[in-house]
Amino acid sequence: QVQLVESGGGLVQSGGSMRLSCAASGFIFSLYDIDWNRQAPGNGREWVATITSSGSTDYADSAKGRFTISRDNTQNTVYLQMNGLKPEDTAVYYCRTRVRGNYHWGQGTQVTVSS
Repeated sequence: QVQLVESGGGLVQSGGSMRLSCAASGFIFSLYDIDWNRQAPGNGREWVATITSSGSTDYADSAKGRFTISRDNTQNTVYLQMNGLKPEDTAVYYCRTRVRGNYHWGQGTQVTVSS
């Protein structure tokens, strides 16, 4: 079955950096687009970044210039490098993919940015 597992979250000071990982299994990872999304308490889930199977990337305006999404198909892992973190980035971060028409989400990893 499709499985996504996020890791790398934690507490960081504003202006700091953090790298999140999303380890995938249960499907041919290299063939699928992966995206990162986040959700703060009381807010809806917000799209952050996408990387396609070919390696093309897109970012939300809030992430552009600060975040970098990448993938390592040999490790079945996608990364989100976050620099210049702000308290507004505090959220649970989820990775997602769509396989055979169905969305699959990881359990999420908490990122807390202190001011």
